[in-house]
Amino acid sequence: MFKSLLIEIGVEELPAVPLLKEMKNITKKYADILETYSLLGEFEFYYTPRRLVVWHREFITSQADGVEEFFGAPMVVAYKDGKPTAAASGFAKKCGVSLEDLSSINKGGKEVLYYKKEVKGKPSEQLLPEIIDSWIKSLDFGKSMRWGSAVESFIRPIRWVNVLLGDELVPVTLFGVNSSKETYLHRIANFEAVEIEGAKDYFKVLKNGGVTLFPELRGEKILADFAKIEAENGLKIEVDAELFEEVVAITENPTALLGTFDEEFLRLPPEVIIVSMKEHQRYFPVFKDGKLVNKFVVVSNALTDDFSHVIKGNERVLRPRLADGLFFYDNDLKNGLSSKGLEKVAFFKGLGSVGDKINREGVIANALFDMYKIDAKKEDLIRAVELAKADLMSEMVYEFTELQGLMGGYYAIEQGENEDVAIAITEQYLPDGEESALPSTPLSAIVAMSIKLDTLLALFSVNQIPTGSRDPFALRRAVNGVMRIVNEFGFEFNVVSTLKELSKNYEAIDLEKLEAFILERVKRYYKVNPSIVEAVLASGERELLALGQKIEALNNLVSSEGFDEVSSTFKRVANITKEINLADDLEVNEQLLVEDAEKNLYKRYSEVSAKSYNSYEEELDALLGLKDALDGFFTHVMVNAEDETVKNNRKSLVASIYKSILKIADIKEVSI
Repeated sequence: MFKSLLIEIGVEELPAVPLLKEMKNITKKYADILETYSLLGEFEFYYTPRRLVVWHREFITSQADGVEEFFGAPMVVAYKDGKPTAAASGFAKKCGVSLEDLSSINKGGKEVLYYKKEVKGKPSEQLLPEIIDSWIKSLDFGKSMRWGSAVESFIRPIRWVNVLLGDELVPVTLFGVNSSKETYLHRIANFEAVEIEGAKDYFKVLKNGGVTLFPELRGEKILADFAKIEAENGLKIEVDAELFEEVVAITENPTALLGTFDEEFLRLPPEVIIVSMKEHQRYFPVFKDGKLVNKFVVVSNALTDDFSHVIKGNERVLRPRLADGLFFYDNDLKNGLSSKGLEKVAFFKGLGSVGDKINREGVIANALFDMYKIDAKKEDLIRAVELAKADLMSEMVYEFTELQGLMGGYYAIEQGENEDVAIAITEQYLPDGEESALPSTPLSAIVAMSIKLDTLLALFSVNQIPTGSRDPFALRRAVNGVMRIVNEFGFEFNVVSTLKELSKNYEAIDLEKLEAFILERVKRYYKVNPSIVEAVLASGERELLALGQKIEALNNLVSSEGFDEVSSTFKRVANITKEINLADDLEVNEQLLVEDAEKNLYKRYSEVSAKSYNSYEEELDALLGLKDALDGFFTHVMVNAEDETVKNNRKSLVASIYKSILKIADIKEVSI
């Protein structure tokens, strides 16, 4: 038999970020608990800032009857000379029955004591208090709090509990709060509890009371309001996905409103205004013709027909935020952009100050500049590295740390630095994620690489190596960033030789560990069959640009039709040559080739190896194209000829082919 089930846990306003972080686990944890109680079924989860709600259209009213089995000691142990031993008596006691009720069964080839009893399923109503208690206490929102005389803690105080199976109240006590057939509406609609008749009545009561329970409907309402504001005012609202989720989570009756701030604040860099609005006020920035305007959008939770006072209140709150930003900005411009003082700011224990880090970055940047010979001025590079961290001394970055680098770029322009220097300062931390933009110029790319490489070399030199999921200094992200820059700008970077050259100023660094760390990131960086990356690494290639090109080439060929047949042939080649040292010079005496098939293979291979290729894929395709000639060779030629000279000559021919392929990848490592 099935009935509807409503579970509503009423709380004081939930903070959006912890709620959203735990969101993916909330339903899973609930489902896992239901499964433990053999009551799993379809359900929906809803939330507002004041309630967590689970709704079952159909919830089984009782567990199914089941069978519980007990297995005891082997019969030879349970009975001696036909009389029960302590093992048999103990088993009967455990099962709660007499010895006469026990039987035996074959288990694992042995006859053992056995007892089976039917278990009557419990009514769901009896189990729901345990289920709800377990579920709520399993949720992890980070910080929690205690209130009143409560011993246990939760993210916010629980104020009401409403559990209805069908239309009947289920007695539940949670954190000292007893369930009741009551709920709470929007605070402006009614501050007191409202009684509801049954589960289905609940949704109507909330809707009429100014509460939009379903998050997707709140999101749709906000987006519809945005579209209306844009259409009526010729504006474009920038919708940040994370901010949008937060606003949905903190409202029960959302209404998007357009506010205004003084034009004088547009003198600030746009990012300062946007950060001030997003971080502190949860406002959405507004643009016209691609430029930020003195408008903002706030999503109100008010229940009213006149929002003018809401708009004015938010305008009044925003002004001092922007005024602070303008004060910081003007002070920073007055003080100028300078790295003076960074020599007194500690970077990390054993690695000196931020000033010392700047010096190390400068050495790396110079080396990379000479290596890549980019079309830029070295004095611009030196200046960019020198000023890259200077905005750490600014009041603006002290207040808004996320603007680090960006403000340095603005201040550089204001004090007359050239555009290339300013761009490099602005882009010094790029890329800072998988979807992040890349530096836009080779000069910026070298500055960004230098910062990432110093961080890697320096922290490895003091044994700050990531372990497991722990990576407090984002060294994995730094490697990914270097790889993205290398591939974008065509910079050659050898994980062994280049790192060895750059590591001269770092004491006690284990370059083998750093190399292994980088290569492990290579394996995870490319979204291909992992064996393809392993095959290319097995070739001995350690130059990152070439590694990427070879991985792409091999992946394209592996993905092509018929590669499994090609792979089979070349794995046979690898097997034949496994005892040959491919590092040796392999000579093939054409005079010793007597069979037509081996002459054909030699001719085809000579033609392929004599050509020059525009890409690794083209070269690898040509080498793997020798498959038919190799198949003919294996069919018609006895490799292990009686004549030792002929045998070695034939093996050298096959090994030469595999050696040529091995320059790109070890095909035998590929698994399809």
